[in-house]
Amino acid sequence: MGVLLEKHRPPAHLRSKVDIAVRIDDRNVEVVEIRPRWDRPKEMTERPVAKATYVRSQNLWKVFWIRRDLKWHRYEPTPEVQSLEEFAKLVRDDKHACFFG
Repeated sequence: MGVLLEKHRPPAHLRSKVDIAVRIDDRNVEVVEIRPRWDRPKEMTERPVAKATYVRSQNLWKVFWIRRDLKWHRYEPTPEVQSLEEFAKLVRDDKHACFFG
């Protein structure tokens, strides 16, 4: 996930305006964009960008992106990957402009 952050994370002097982070829980890895709220700039808000969910029974990661309806949808060009490295590459390359527009 470090390579993904290296490519999309803004320079240090801009990170108070916009930043990228990775959130990890039991079986989910989520990439989020962090920026100040437009109406309350001292308050930070997070926008989901991409998510991978581990399915132990299949030993794979399901890949999701968030659409205009603000719901997670399967990333149909590549709905599953075998590793987090593959997930990070998908998000980093963003060939279909689904994750970072």
